[in-house]
This record gives sequence, C-alpha cells and structure tokens, in this order.
Amino acid sequence: MATLQLNNIVKDFGGTQVIKGVDLEVKDREFVVFVGPSGCGKSTLMRMIAGLESTTSGDISIDGERINDVGPADRGLAMVFQSYALYPHMTVEDNMGFSLRLAKVTQAERREKVLAAARILQLEELLDRKPRALSGGQRQRVAIGRAIVRNPSIFLFDEPLSNLDAALRVQMRIELARLHEELDATMIYVTHDQIEAMTMADKIVVLQGGVVEQIGSPMELYHHPRNRFVAGFIGSPKMNFLDVEVRGADAEGVDVVLPGGDCRVPVEGNGISSGDTLTLGVRPEHLTIDDQGPLTGNIVVIERLGGATTLYLENADSQWTLVADGDVANRVHDQVRFSFDPACAHLFNGSGEALPQRHRHPLVAIDRKENRAPLA
Repeated sequence: MATLQLNNIVKDFGGTQVIKGVDLEVKDREFVVFVGPSGCGKSTLMRMIAGLESTTSGDISIDGERINDVGPADRGLAMVFQSYALYPHMTVEDNMGFSLRLAKVTQAERREKVLAAARILQLEELLDRKPRALSGGQRQRVAIGRAIVRNPSIFLFDEPLSNLDAALRVQMRIELARLHEELDATMIYVTHDQIEAMTMADKIVVLQGGVVEQIGSPMELYHHPRNRFVAGFIGSPKMNFLDVEVRGADAEGVDVVLPGGDCRVPVEGNGISSGDTLTLGVRPEHLTIDDQGPLTGNIVVIERLGGATTLYLENADSQWTLVADGDVANRVHDQVRFSFDPACAHLFNGSGEALPQRHRHPLVAIDRKENRAPLA
C-alpha cells in the first residue's frame, strides 16, 4: 500500500479560501476519516488528493514523491463516490472489470481479478446481473469492487453510504471495516456522519471551515476534545454545555458554581481567576439521575430505545440531554435532579479551547490495529 503526506495544502475558489493550510500524514494501511459539517472542505480535500481538483499551494506526496502535477489516472488511487455511477447496460462483471479493459488487460487476467474481488465482496452469484436488478447495498459493493480490481495504492471513499437506508448503512459499515482488515489497505473516507467516523476510523480528521480542528483516534477525540467544536461534534447525542462562573482555580482543578452547589473539575486551572466565565461540558451518558444532584430539569421529551432512554430536560436557563437506563420510570413533565462525575466533565475558555485535563483515559492510548486478533 502507501503513505500520504499533505503539507500546507491551500485551495482558493474565485478568491475564497476553502482549504486553509492543511497538514496531514496518513500512514501505510491506516483507515483515516475526514469528518465535519457540510461545507467544511472535506470532499474538496479528497478531490485534491485524487487529482480532480488542483492545489492553489502546498504539496501532496505519496510514498515521499510529490504528485501535484500527476494526473488522476496516474496517481495509483481508486475513488468510490456517493453515487454508484454504474453502467446500466453492463453486467456486474463488466462494470467491475471496465477499467481493466480500458487498460488493455487480457480477458483472462481481467476475469481473475474480478472473481477475486467478487469473492471478497460476496458478489459471486450476482456477476451476470445488471445494476437495475441489484439492491442499493449490492450496487455500492459493485462500485467498491470496481476499485479493488485496480489494486490501488490508496482507496478514497467520498460519502459512499449516503444513499443507503439506515439498516444498510450499518451493514455496509461492518463490511467496509472487514474489507479494510482483509485487504490491509490504506483508506481515506469522507463523511458528515460522526457515527461512521467513530465506528470505522483508526484516525479521525475533524474539519471546520477548511481548517483541521483536531486529529486523533476516535476515543481520543471523544475523551479529550481540543475545543468546544470537536466536543459538540463528536458523540451522539451531542455534549451538553452550560456557562458557569469560576469560584477558584489552581494547577490541580477549577471550582465552578452550579445551581445546587460548587463543583471541582480536575483540569489545569493556570491562568483562570475567580469570577471568570467558562463553559462546562458534560456528555449525556455521563449524567445520572440523582435525588441529591446539583442540577434540575423538567422532562420535555422522552426517547425510549430499549436498552437506553434519552431524556430531554429544560429549566429556566438551560437545556440538557441525559441518557438513562432503558427501564427508567420517569415521564414527560416530571422534574428530576441529576449529577455527574467531575472527572468526566470538560471546561472551555472564552475562545472555546479546552482546559487540559488532569487525567488520561486508558482507552485513548489503545491502537486499534494492535488489538486485532489474527485472522483465522
């Protein structure tokens, strides 16, 4: 496979800078996901890697070789788009082998490569069908197979699951993760869905407004977001935020004022003074219904999902989302008190930057590849 290096990549469209100096290293056999809201530049960045968009400045290198001036067909990459882009008059086999046919690969070699890809993607029984006779998930697998037969150095996926229904998206996430492990390939994946990013990535690149906000493993971004944007974007349901006043601070923690009493959050409080206003962040799954808790809210909506129940709470000056046990007995309009473990809380300054936490979560250091059992 291959490594990819982006050095200070910039892209201008008509005087508007949409990619603003991106630096990134994608290691060999890594699964990297670009994630962010619509318009953040993730698809533009991928198209620049593919050679479908030129760079205004900066360098793109594969295995140490600069490829800015290399055409898309000569970069050794394969891209899978949101639309399947299959030829309706061709069979599955012909669609998968079409690029090899254009490359003058012999029919025997072409069929061998198509059959190998079909076995991986469980398409062997569908090779004689036309695209109209396939489901959405099957069509997407054919599009992926068309990329596999080219044996690319890097696979590029641009929101490939967006046209599938919810159940198929889950199934295809599993299949893509298994495909990555089986091929042991370098893959870059673009999505606006942070659940896809969390479940598939070795490394996530969070983008906003053409700027990389944070790069890290899924659990690093979840437990140690660099700023309020990342904290609110990663995690579902999203993090709760509350503006709080500082009672006191030192190097070991910050004391903040809550409606039911003070709370000491174990973050580095250097530079923080009494009377400052910070933003407290707590994830819904870290809130607990507690009759003695410092926070209160009235339940306005309940979502019962079986194993878990999500409560949406309101009070005079804030809104909260709380994930409780699936059998919680509360009803709409009930008033509840709740609390949280301060070790799970986050504090953000006026610029939205996270105050450094005093502890490191043990899962953050785990490398996903090192924890995979050998394939049978």
